[in-house]
Amino acid sequence: MADSDLHHPSFSELTRVSARIGFLSFGGPAGQIALMHRELVDERRWVEEDDYLQALNLCHLLPGPEAQQLATWIGWKLHGWKGGVIAGALFVIPGALVMLALSMLYAFAANLDWFAALFLGIKAAVLAIIVQALLRIAGRALKTPIQKGMAVAAFAALFLFNAPFPLVVLAALAIGAWIGAKRPDLLALKPVSKPGEGHPSPWRASLIAVLAWSVIWAAPMVAVLVFLGREHVLWDIGVFFSQLAVVTFGGAYAVLAYMAQEAVTGFGWLSAGEMADGLGLAETTPGPLIMVTQFVGYLAAFRAPEPFSPLVAGVLGAVLTTWVTFAPCFLWIFAFAPWMDRLQRAPALKGGLAGVTAAVVGVIANLALWFALHVLFAVVDPVALGPIVLQVPEWATFDWRAALIAVVAAALIFRFKWGIIRTLGVAAAMGLALGSLV
Repeated sequence: MADSDLHHPSFSELTRVSARIGFLSFGGPAGQIALMHRELVDERRWVEEDDYLQALNLCHLLPGPEAQQLATWIGWKLHGWKGGVIAGALFVIPGALVMLALSMLYAFAANLDWFAALFLGIKAAVLAIIVQALLRIAGRALKTPIQKGMAVAAFAALFLFNAPFPLVVLAALAIGAWIGAKRPDLLALKPVSKPGEGHPSPWRASLIAVLAWSVIWAAPMVAVLVFLGREHVLWDIGVFFSQLAVVTFGGAYAVLAYMAQEAVTGFGWLSAGEMADGLGLAETTPGPLIMVTQFVGYLAAFRAPEPFSPLVAGVLGAVLTTWVTFAPCFLWIFAFAPWMDRLQRAPALKGGLAGVTAAVVGVIANLALWFALHVLFAVVDPVALGPIVLQVPEWATFDWRAALIAVVAAALIFRFKWGIIRTLGVAAAMGLALGSLV
């Protein structure tokens, strides 16, 4: 497609189409990226194919949800920072509103028997969904023995040695960068050409973006510090999810295990079963899967509301979580988009991304096993064997109902190729039917 064939939309047209995409962006990042490609490249011809793919590669390099960042980049390319803000925000807002409503319903109805039965099915189906994500990402990411070894090492570090997730990501980034610079063939990287000359470095634009969005990112945290102090749960929520936003490489599944373990065992904000419930809710809403963080933030504040009512505290927790999760995404895009061509030609950076992507497979395997143990067994105890800490279930607490629903969900997804929402609907119905059985 030549540049002369492209159509440049008005700002109102960009706003309208961005809102449409936000409401239709189901199916995880793969479905969302495909939706934007069809809408903006194929049908409306707003963006050239090569530019779209290069921007997608840039978004893979950055922490955070790549589909939302791609939407932000498209808005930036078409209408500058105003376009980036509107396109990126409208990608998030519809799902955020739906997730907030579902979180409010969940918090007030979680103690009802029928509600617990409903989510018995959803939690079990989530196991099959995570396994599907694991197999897809592994098939795409693990092309060489080095990459497979990095995936196994990441799994062992997390599941057996309880290594900190950020440390695993940084180690994979460093190892991948070194290999990418020295032996890119070991990571199945294509040779890159040298950067072009004669293009001025956009330092000023990047610096302004970093300063402006750092202030926007920090603004609600300053308000919490001034009016509520460091001891309030909103401060803990803001700090934790701000840190999470910096290390969310490889998509939402990569960081979910770390978030779940910290939220459940570190802060005690919710149980492992509730964490699985939140992931099930996030799978049914439009927008990025990382929106599950809003569910965690809502419950954390709802259960420690002082000086607010539980409802007000929950809403504040959800809004704060969403703010500190997505404000960094705008910072990354506005700071790095002007450097896209140079970043695409950096072998060490591409190697670092390949290393993180390989490690992500081990991270998601850890998430799958962690969720499986806590969904299928009511009691899971840590057992220390020297430096190794094993999660050992009590077999007497095995839930055959959850196992049966998980098997059915796996059959629907892998054998009959059903979509996520239909599968979750069947699993929820089975949960209601089996919920009264012991």
